Amino acid sequence: MKGRVVLLNIWATWCVPCREEMPQLNALQADLGGADFEVVAINIDKGGAEKARTFLEETKATDLALYTDPSGKLFSKLKAVGMPTTLLLDPQGKEIGRLVGPADWASPEAKRLVEAAIAASKPAG
Repeated sequence: MKGRVVLLNIWATWCVPCREEMPQLNALQADLGGADFEVVAINIDKGGAEKARTFLEETKATDLALYTDPSGKLFSKLKAVGMPTTLLLDPQGKEIGRLVGPADWASPEAKRLVEAAIAASKPAG
């Protein structure tokens, strides 16, 4: 993901707000995803990838790649304290923003936030 702005979302199938966020994150990926930006949604369920894959299909989040961390180590490594947790990372992988809890990723404000991060990552000129 180096070289891209990344919206890193940690989620689980048992997380009620995650069910609402997945279609919104999917729309953000469909709209802005590409060479400069990617939504990376990482599932931390211990039950395996199939349950997470089914969840993404049920929530119509089919533009999101399936990433899983059944060990849950990422959650503690990132010092996440709630579900969902979302980090905005610059193209060098440095955290430039964090949100603990749900967000409306389909809102114009969320889209502008991501677009501003993408614009800020480009060389001036």
